[in-house]
Amino acid sequence: MSTYYVGLDVHSRMTSFVIEGGDGAVRARGTLETTRDGFAAWQAVHSLAAGTPVALETGTLAFFVADEVARLGLRPLVVDAHEVRLKAQRPRQKSDRRDAFEICEGLRRDSYRTIVHVPTPALRTLRQLLAQRRHFVRVQTAQVNAAKRTLRAVGHGRVARSLRTPTAWSRMLSALEAVPDVAAAVRAHAAVWTAAQAARSALEAALAAHAVPFAAPLARLQTVPGVGPLVGLTAIATFADVTRFADAKCAASYAGLVPSTHQSGAVDRHGHITKRGSAELRAMLCEAAHHAARPDHPFHRVFTALCARRGYRPAIIAVAHRLCRVLFALLRDGTTFAPARLGLGPAPARRRRVRGLRISAP
Repeated sequence: MSTYYVGLDVHSRMTSFVIEGGDGAVRARGTLETTRDGFAAWQAVHSLAAGTPVALETGTLAFFVADEVARLGLRPLVVDAHEVRLKAQRPRQKSDRRDAFEICEGLRRDSYRTIVHVPTPALRTLRQLLAQRRHFVRVQTAQVNAAKRTLRAVGHGRVARSLRTPTAWSRMLSALEAVPDVAAAVRAHAAVWTAAQAARSALEAALAAHAVPFAAPLARLQTVPGVGPLVGLTAIATFADVTRFADAKCAASYAGLVPSTHQSGAVDRHGHITKRGSAELRAMLCEAAHHAARPDHPFHRVFTALCARRGYRPAIIAVAHRLCRVLFALLRDGTTFAPARLGLGPAPARRRRVRGLRISAP
Protein backbone atom coordinates (compact mmCIF):
# COMPACT_ATOMS: atom_id res chain seq x y z
CA MET A 1 0.00 0.00 0.00
CA SER A 2 1.36 3.42 -0.95
CA THR A 3 2.10 5.92 1.79
CA TYR A 4 0.57 9.35 1.40
CA TYR A 5 1.03 12.64 3.25
CA VAL A 6 -1.54 15.43 3.33
CA GLY A 7 -1.07 19.12 4.07
CA LEU A 8 -4.00 21.46 4.75
CA ASP A 9 -4.09 25.25 4.79
CA VAL A 10 -7.34 25.93 6.61
CA HIS A 11 -9.53 29.01 6.20
CA SER A 12 -13.08 29.76 7.28
CA ARG A 13 -14.68 29.04 3.89
CA MET A 14 -12.25 27.05 1.77
CA THR A 15 -9.28 24.83 2.65
CA SER A 16 -6.36 24.18 0.31
CA PHE A 17 -4.85 20.70 0.31
CA VAL A 18 -1.82 18.91 -1.14
CA ILE A 19 -1.38 15.12 -1.20
CA GLU A 20 2.13 13.75 -1.70
CA GLY A 21 3.47 10.24 -2.02
CA GLY A 22 6.40 8.81 -0.13
CA ASP A 23 8.74 9.86 -2.96
CA GLY A 24 7.70 13.51 -2.70
CA ALA A 25 5.65 13.56 -5.90
CA VAL A 26 2.40 15.55 -5.69
CA ARG A 27 -0.53 13.18 -6.20
CA ALA A 28 -3.34 15.70 -5.88
CA ARG A 29 -3.97 19.30 -4.91
CA GLY A 30 -6.94 21.63 -4.81
CA THR A 31 -9.51 23.12 -2.45
CA LEU A 32 -12.46 21.88 -0.41
CA GLU A 33 -15.19 23.47 1.68
CA THR A 34 -14.33 23.82 5.38
CA THR A 35 -17.45 21.95 6.49
CA ARG A 36 -18.24 18.43 7.63
CA ASP A 37 -19.82 17.60 4.25
CA GLY A 38 -16.86 19.11 2.44
CA PHE A 39 -14.36 16.88 4.24
CA ALA A 40 -16.54 13.82 3.75
CA ALA A 41 -16.77 14.47 -0.01
CA TRP A 42 -13.00 15.09 -0.16
CA GLN A 43 -12.30 11.77 1.54
CA ALA A 44 -14.64 9.94 -0.82
CA VAL A 45 -12.92 11.37 -3.90
CA HIS A 46 -9.33 10.62 -2.88
CA SER A 47 -9.93 7.41 -0.88
CA LEU A 48 -7.18 8.00 1.65
CA ALA A 49 -6.30 4.97 3.74
CA ALA A 50 -7.03 4.90 7.45
CA GLY A 51 -4.20 6.36 9.49
CA THR A 52 -2.93 8.65 6.74
CA PRO A 53 -1.17 11.61 8.41
CA VAL A 54 -2.80 14.98 7.79
CA ALA A 55 -0.93 18.11 8.94
CA LEU A 56 -2.40 21.56 9.52
CA GLU A 57 -1.23 24.65 11.36
CA THR A 58 -2.71 26.18 14.48
CA GLY A 59 -5.60 28.60 14.11
CA THR A 60 -9.20 29.24 15.08
CA LEU A 61 -10.50 26.21 13.16
CA ALA A 62 -7.60 23.87 13.94
CA PHE A 63 -9.42 21.72 16.50
CA PHE A 64 -12.61 21.56 14.41
CA VAL A 65 -10.66 20.34 11.37
CA ALA A 66 -8.67 17.90 13.51
CA ASP A 67 -11.91 16.40 14.82
CA GLU A 68 -13.33 16.04 11.30
CA VAL A 69 -10.11 14.46 10.00
CA ALA A 70 -10.05 12.01 12.91
CA ARG A 71 -13.71 11.15 12.32
CA LEU A 72 -12.78 10.10 8.77
CA GLY A 73 -10.19 7.66 10.13
CA LEU A 74 -7.16 9.81 9.29
CA ARG A 75 -4.41 10.93 11.71
CA PRO A 76 -4.37 14.71 12.28
CA LEU A 77 -1.23 16.58 13.36
CA VAL A 78 -1.62 20.21 14.42
CA VAL A 79 1.67 22.12 14.03
CA ASP A 80 2.57 25.46 15.55
CA ALA A 81 2.01 28.09 12.84
CA HIS A 82 5.16 29.96 13.88
CA GLU A 83 7.32 26.91 13.19
CA VAL A 84 5.62 26.38 9.83
CA ARG A 85 6.49 29.91 8.77
CA LEU A 86 10.08 29.64 10.02
CA LYS A 87 10.71 26.41 8.09
CA ALA A 88 9.01 27.49 4.87
CA GLN A 89 11.28 27.27 1.86
CA ARG A 90 10.06 30.62 0.54
CA PRO A 91 8.56 32.52 3.50
CA ARG A 92 8.19 35.73 1.46
CA GLN A 93 6.04 34.08 -1.19
CA LYS A 94 2.87 33.23 0.67
CA SER A 95 -0.28 31.77 -0.83
CA ASP A 96 -2.80 29.20 0.32
CA ARG A 97 -1.58 26.71 -2.25
CA ARG A 98 2.07 27.17 -1.27
CA ASP A 99 1.27 27.02 2.45
CA ALA A 100 -0.47 23.66 2.00
CA PHE A 101 2.56 22.41 0.04
CA GLU A 102 5.01 23.62 2.72
CA ILE A 103 2.98 21.91 5.45
CA CYS A 104 2.83 18.68 3.46
CA GLU A 105 6.59 18.78 2.78
CA GLY A 106 7.36 19.33 6.44
CA LEU A 107 5.13 16.40 7.36
CA ARG A 108 6.75 14.09 4.82
CA ARG A 109 10.28 15.04 5.89
CA ASP A 110 9.33 14.83 9.61
CA SER A 111 10.82 18.27 10.25
CA TYR A 112 8.15 19.63 12.61
CA ARG A 113 8.78 19.39 16.35
CA THR A 114 6.14 21.68 17.88
CA ILE A 115 3.14 19.37 17.61
CA VAL A 116 0.10 20.84 19.37
CA HIS A 117 -1.87 18.48 21.60
CA VAL A 118 -5.54 18.16 20.64
CA PRO A 119 -7.52 17.74 23.89
CA THR A 120 -10.76 15.84 24.23
CA PRO A 121 -14.06 17.68 23.63
CA ALA A 122 -14.77 17.67 27.38
CA LEU A 123 -11.45 19.38 28.13
CA ARG A 124 -11.97 21.86 25.31
CA THR A 125 -15.37 22.80 26.75
CA LEU A 126 -13.72 23.21 30.15
CA ARG A 127 -11.07 25.50 28.64
CA GLN A 128 -13.72 27.57 26.90
CA LEU A 129 -15.76 28.03 30.07
CA LEU A 130 -12.69 29.06 32.06
CA ALA A 131 -11.62 31.52 29.36
CA GLN A 132 -15.09 33.05 29.19
CA ARG A 133 -15.23 33.44 32.96
CA ARG A 134 -11.82 35.08 32.96
CA HIS A 135 -13.01 37.50 30.27
CA PHE A 136 -15.96 38.69 32.36
CA VAL A 137 -13.72 39.01 35.42
CA ARG A 138 -11.53 41.36 33.39
CA VAL A 139 -14.63 43.29 32.31
CA GLN A 140 -15.68 43.73 35.93
CA THR A 141 -12.19 44.83 36.95
CA ALA A 142 -12.16 47.39 34.14
CA GLN A 143 -15.50 48.83 35.24
CA VAL A 144 -14.39 49.10 38.88
CA ASN A 145 -11.19 50.89 37.85
CA ALA A 146 -13.07 53.22 35.51
CA ALA A 147 -15.62 54.13 38.18
CA LYS A 148 -12.92 54.82 40.76
CA ARG A 149 -10.98 56.92 38.25
CA THR A 150 -14.09 58.97 37.50
CA LEU A 151 -14.77 59.59 41.18
CA ARG A 152 -11.18 60.54 41.98
CA ALA A 153 -11.20 63.06 39.15
CA VAL A 154 -14.04 65.00 40.82
CA GLY A 155 -12.82 64.63 44.39
CA HIS A 156 -15.15 61.79 45.49
CA GLY A 157 -12.57 59.02 45.62
CA ARG A 158 -13.44 58.09 49.20
CA VAL A 159 -16.97 57.09 48.20
CA ALA A 160 -15.79 53.97 46.34
CA ARG A 161 -13.26 51.96 48.29
CA SER A 162 -14.46 48.45 47.47
CA LEU A 163 -16.81 47.63 44.60
CA ARG A 164 -16.87 43.85 44.67
CA THR A 165 -20.58 43.29 45.38
CA PRO A 166 -23.88 44.73 44.09
CA THR A 167 -24.51 46.10 47.60
CA ALA A 168 -21.30 48.13 47.43
CA TRP A 169 -22.32 49.62 44.07
CA SER A 170 -25.79 50.52 45.41
CA ARG A 171 -24.29 52.14 48.49
CA MET A 172 -21.94 54.20 46.34
CA LEU A 173 -24.74 55.36 44.01
CA SER A 174 -26.83 56.37 47.03
CA ALA A 175 -23.95 58.47 48.33
CA LEU A 176 -23.74 60.26 44.96
CA GLU A 177 -27.36 61.42 44.83
CA ALA A 178 -26.23 64.98 45.56
CA VAL A 179 -24.12 65.03 42.38
CA PRO A 180 -26.41 63.64 39.63
CA ASP A 181 -23.90 64.18 36.80
CA VAL A 182 -21.27 62.03 38.49
CA ALA A 183 -23.89 59.47 39.50
CA ALA A 184 -25.04 59.15 35.88
CA ALA A 185 -21.48 58.53 34.69
CA VAL A 186 -20.86 55.91 37.36
CA ARG A 187 -24.27 54.27 36.85
CA ALA A 188 -23.22 53.25 33.33
CA HIS A 189 -20.21 51.38 34.74
CA ALA A 190 -22.46 49.81 37.37
CA ALA A 191 -24.81 48.50 34.66
CA VAL A 192 -21.95 46.88 32.76
CA TRP A 193 -20.54 45.41 35.99
CA THR A 194 -23.94 43.94 36.88
CA ALA A 195 -24.36 42.36 33.45
CA ALA A 196 -20.87 40.88 33.64
CA GLN A 197 -21.63 39.55 37.11
CA ALA A 198 -24.73 37.78 35.82
CA ALA A 199 -22.75 36.19 32.98
CA ARG A 200 -19.99 35.23 35.39
CA SER A 201 -22.45 33.55 37.77
CA ALA A 202 -23.97 31.56 34.89
CA LEU A 203 -20.53 30.44 33.74
CA GLU A 204 -19.53 29.39 37.25
CA ALA A 205 -22.69 27.29 37.48
CA ALA A 206 -21.84 25.69 34.13
CA LEU A 207 -18.29 25.05 35.36
CA ALA A 208 -19.59 23.32 38.47
CA ALA A 209 -21.78 21.04 36.35
CA HIS A 210 -19.03 20.35 33.82
CA ALA A 211 -16.45 19.59 36.52
CA VAL A 212 -18.27 16.46 37.75
CA PRO A 213 -16.19 14.04 35.59
CA PHE A 214 -13.01 15.64 36.96
CA ALA A 215 -14.06 15.42 40.63
CA ALA A 216 -11.36 12.91 41.65
CA PRO A 217 -8.29 14.76 40.29
CA LEU A 218 -9.79 18.08 41.38
CA ALA A 219 -10.12 16.83 44.96
CA ARG A 220 -6.45 15.78 44.95
CA LEU A 221 -5.31 19.16 43.68
CA GLN A 222 -7.32 21.00 46.33
CA THR A 223 -5.27 19.33 49.06
CA VAL A 224 -2.57 21.91 48.23
CA PRO A 225 -3.07 25.02 50.42
CA GLY A 226 -4.27 27.95 48.36
CA VAL A 227 -5.51 25.81 45.45
CA GLY A 228 -9.28 26.07 44.98
CA PRO A 229 -11.69 24.75 42.34
CA LEU A 230 -10.80 27.37 39.72
CA VAL A 231 -7.04 26.85 40.06
CA GLY A 232 -7.48 23.07 40.01
CA LEU A 233 -9.76 23.08 36.96
CA THR A 234 -7.38 25.40 35.12
CA ALA A 235 -4.49 23.00 35.79
CA ILE A 236 -6.54 20.01 34.64
CA ALA A 237 -7.67 21.78 31.47
CA THR A 238 -4.16 23.02 30.63
CA PHE A 239 -2.16 19.87 31.27
CA ALA A 240 -4.85 17.58 29.77
CA ASP A 241 -2.95 14.32 29.16
CA VAL A 242 -0.08 14.50 31.69
CA THR A 243 1.69 11.51 30.13
CA ARG A 244 2.87 13.74 27.28
CA PHE A 245 5.30 15.49 29.66
CA ALA A 246 8.57 13.78 30.49
CA ASP A 247 8.78 15.29 33.98
CA ALA A 248 7.66 18.18 36.15
CA LYS A 249 10.30 20.46 34.63
CA CYS A 250 8.74 20.03 31.18
CA ALA A 251 5.31 20.80 32.64
CA ALA A 252 6.62 24.04 34.20
CA SER A 253 8.21 24.95 30.86
CA TYR A 254 4.88 24.30 29.12
CA ALA A 255 3.27 26.75 31.55
CA GLY A 256 5.92 29.39 30.75
CA LEU A 257 7.18 29.59 34.34
CA VAL A 258 10.83 28.75 33.67
CA PRO A 259 13.52 31.43 33.23
CA SER A 260 14.75 32.29 29.76
CA THR A 261 18.30 31.08 29.05
CA HIS A 262 21.15 32.40 26.96
CA GLN A 263 24.16 30.10 27.02
CA SER A 264 27.14 30.37 24.71
CA GLY A 265 30.63 29.24 25.66
CA ALA A 266 31.47 30.62 29.08
CA VAL A 267 28.36 32.83 29.10
CA ASP A 268 25.34 31.40 30.92
CA ARG A 269 22.64 33.98 31.65
CA HIS A 270 19.09 33.51 32.90
CA GLY A 271 16.42 36.20 32.54
CA HIS A 272 12.70 36.63 33.02
CA ILE A 273 10.29 33.72 32.68
CA THR A 274 9.46 32.74 29.12
CA LYS A 275 5.66 33.27 29.33
CA ARG A 276 5.29 30.93 26.36
CA GLY A 277 2.54 28.76 27.81
CA SER A 278 -0.96 29.22 29.11
CA ALA A 279 -1.50 32.72 30.49
CA GLU A 280 -4.60 31.48 32.33
CA LEU A 281 -2.64 28.87 34.27
CA ARG A 282 0.15 31.33 35.13
CA ALA A 283 -2.37 33.86 36.43
CA MET A 284 -4.13 31.28 38.59
CA LEU A 285 -0.89 29.87 39.98
CA CYS A 286 0.33 33.36 40.86
CA GLU A 287 -2.92 34.03 42.71
CA ALA A 288 -2.51 30.78 44.62
CA ALA A 289 1.13 31.66 45.37
CA HIS A 290 0.04 34.73 47.35
CA HIS A 291 -1.16 32.35 50.07
CA ALA A 292 2.49 31.51 50.77
CA ALA A 293 2.74 34.81 52.66
CA ARG A 294 0.74 33.20 55.48
CA PRO A 295 2.88 31.70 58.27
CA ASP A 296 1.06 28.34 58.22
CA HIS A 297 1.60 27.76 54.48
CA PRO A 298 4.05 24.96 53.57
CA PHE A 299 5.99 27.27 51.23
CA HIS A 300 6.12 30.15 53.71
CA ARG A 301 9.79 29.71 54.63
CA VAL A 302 10.76 29.45 50.97
CA PHE A 303 8.68 32.52 50.16
CA THR A 304 10.12 34.70 52.94
CA ALA A 305 13.70 33.77 52.06
CA LEU A 306 13.14 34.60 48.38
CA CYS A 307 11.21 37.75 49.22
CA ALA A 308 14.05 39.04 51.37
CA ARG A 309 16.68 38.25 48.76
CA ARG A 310 14.90 39.08 45.48
CA GLY A 311 11.67 40.94 46.33
CA TYR A 312 7.98 40.15 46.55
CA ARG A 313 7.12 39.63 42.88
CA PRO A 314 10.03 37.30 42.03
CA ALA A 315 9.15 35.31 45.16
CA ILE A 316 5.56 34.94 43.94
CA ILE A 317 6.79 33.69 40.55
CA ALA A 318 9.13 31.20 42.21
CA VAL A 319 6.36 29.82 44.42
CA ALA A 320 4.02 29.63 41.40
CA HIS A 321 6.71 27.59 39.63
CA ARG A 322 6.86 25.16 42.54
CA LEU A 323 3.08 24.94 42.71
CA CYS A 324 2.97 24.12 38.99
CA ARG A 325 5.38 21.22 39.46
CA VAL A 326 3.47 19.99 42.51
CA LEU A 327 0.10 20.04 40.72
CA PHE A 328 1.57 18.17 37.77
CA ALA A 329 3.03 15.51 40.08
CA LEU A 330 -0.30 15.05 41.83
CA LEU A 331 -2.08 14.56 38.49
CA ARG A 332 0.62 12.20 37.24
CA ASP A 333 0.92 10.03 40.36
CA GLY A 334 -2.70 10.18 41.52
CA THR A 335 -1.71 11.15 45.07
CA THR A 336 -2.56 13.93 47.51
CA PHE A 337 -0.30 16.72 48.70
CA ALA A 338 2.23 15.70 51.38
CA PRO A 339 4.65 18.46 52.49
CA ALA A 340 7.03 15.87 53.95
CA ARG A 341 7.70 14.46 50.45
CA LEU A 342 8.99 17.86 49.40
CA GLY A 343 11.20 18.27 52.44
CA LEU A 344 8.88 20.90 53.86
CA GLY A 345 8.72 20.33 57.57
CA PRO A 346 6.49 22.12 60.06
CA ALA A 347 6.73 25.89 60.37
CA PRO A 348 9.52 27.09 62.71
CA ALA A 349 8.59 28.13 66.22
CA ARG A 350 10.07 31.58 65.68
CA ARG A 351 8.08 33.50 63.11
CA ARG A 352 9.81 35.77 60.65
CA ARG A 353 8.34 38.80 59.00
CA VAL A 354 9.47 40.46 55.78
CA ARG A 355 9.78 44.22 55.84
CA GLY A 356 10.93 45.66 52.55
CA LEU A 357 13.92 43.52 51.62
CA ARG A 358 15.06 42.57 55.13
CA ILE A 359 14.02 39.84 57.51
CA SER A 360 13.46 40.97 61.08
CA ALA A 361 12.11 39.25 64.16
CA PRO A 362 8.69 40.49 65.36
